[in-house]
Amino acid sequence: MKTPTGILLLAFAAPLAAQIFAPGAKLEKVFEGGHLTEGVTAAPDGTMYFSDITFTTETAMQAGHIMRFDPKTGKTTVFRSPSGMSNGLKFDAQGRLLAAEGADYGGRRITRTDMKTGKAVILTGVFDGRPYNSPNDIAIDEKGRIYFSDPRYLGREPLEQPVMAVYRLDPDGTVVRIITDAGKPNGVAISPDQKTLYVVTNDDGHLGFDRMPKGTPQRKGRMELNAYDLHAGGTAVFRARLVNYAPEDGPDGLVCDTEGNLYAAVRDEKRFGVGVYSPAGKELGFLRTPERPTNVGFGRGAEAKTLYVTAGGSLYRITTQKTGYELPARP
Repeated sequence: MKTPTGILLLAFAAPLAAQIFAPGAKLEKVFEGGHLTEGVTAAPDGTMYFSDITFTTETAMQAGHIMRFDPKTGKTTVFRSPSGMSNGLKFDAQGRLLAAEGADYGGRRITRTDMKTGKAVILTGVFDGRPYNSPNDIAIDEKGRIYFSDPRYLGREPLEQPVMAVYRLDPDGTVVRIITDAGKPNGVAISPDQKTLYVVTNDDGHLGFDRMPKGTPQRKGRMELNAYDLHAGGTAVFRARLVNYAPEDGPDGLVCDTEGNLYAAVRDEKRFGVGVYSPAGKELGFLRTPERPTNVGFGRGAEAKTLYVTAGGSLYRITTQKTGYELPARP
């Protein structure tokens, strides 16, 4: 069937755990026609923001877009273009939009936009005097500290950091490299109790997939969902590998519900979709998606139980029986 706007409703491609997804819920496509959608997150007013990552080898140097979807009208508009090749997006406790800007003619930095004035500031663009590899995803703790991953998947810019790592940006502007043993870190998320930092390791075996000829042999590395103990001071120590996806592709982005369950965008070509896991890594459900997903995010307000999924060049949503975890609002 189709929605009033003519968007196709897609049924599940696999059985789902009844305690996670609402009975009879269907995966609904609400946007299509992007290049590579990513980083979906909910604004305080309930609208959804997501990145559309362009590729300079294919799209005439567009350098990305940030899109805004309004659940009330069903319309998607451009919020910012170019986006600095934004990938992961998050709203902080004050309702400001944070963006991890990547490489491939992007900013390679973390920016924050005041949604009332539209003005953006650069929170960090270098570490130890050198540019980041390609900031990818963002998580924020309840103390206002920002955690971001810094791998490299595409782009021709020189690599100047000695490792692909996870960094912590403190409210006073101090940046600390806190995780160096995560392989090629991608998605990051913080548990509602603030005691765990989840880090996806997704090592695709190269530093510029956009420049690799089709059929080029490659050796992929670690594909894992890992848990780190997050200490009160903001340091993180490896605790456990929750899920090992190797030799297939692992997840990209992930998000938590208020009960601490994890929703991860799994890119395994043989079984791609949204995997739902307990904090211990037990699979609670799996949602097949029609395109390989990149990220997930819950709505807010009336849509707090709606899970949004970026996949391919599209944006999808589905109703769950869980409430997404959000930072407590602060003035």
